[in-house]
Amino acid sequence: MGKFEIKTTAKGNFMFNLKAGNGQIILTSEQYNSKAACENGVESVKKNASEDGRFERKEAKDGSPYFNLKASNGQVIGKSEMYSSSSAMENGISSVKKNAPDASVEEI
Repeated sequence: MGKFEIKTTAKGNFMFNLKAGNGQIILTSEQYNSKAACENGVESVKKNASEDGRFERKEAKDGSPYFNLKASNGQVIGKSEMYSSSSAMENGISSVKKNAPDASVEEI
């Protein structure tokens, strides 16, 4: 089962990583000014992860595929790592869909 890990950055902001059951990071958030805003971001990921239309499939300048997860208002709430292939990226999206809705939340 997946889990969200909320952590404080060196500058005192908050961010989270969504990790799959194997411990691999599958989604990373932006930085938030407050813990409450970060927790709202986690809830937004849980809510939006089941909708395929919320995943924006992108390509980096070097051609590496990655994706963003967007909220209903169009704001990016999480970004993936860079993948070696489109099929690997699709596996990452599937992992977010599977892990996010029931993931636990812990502060590290």
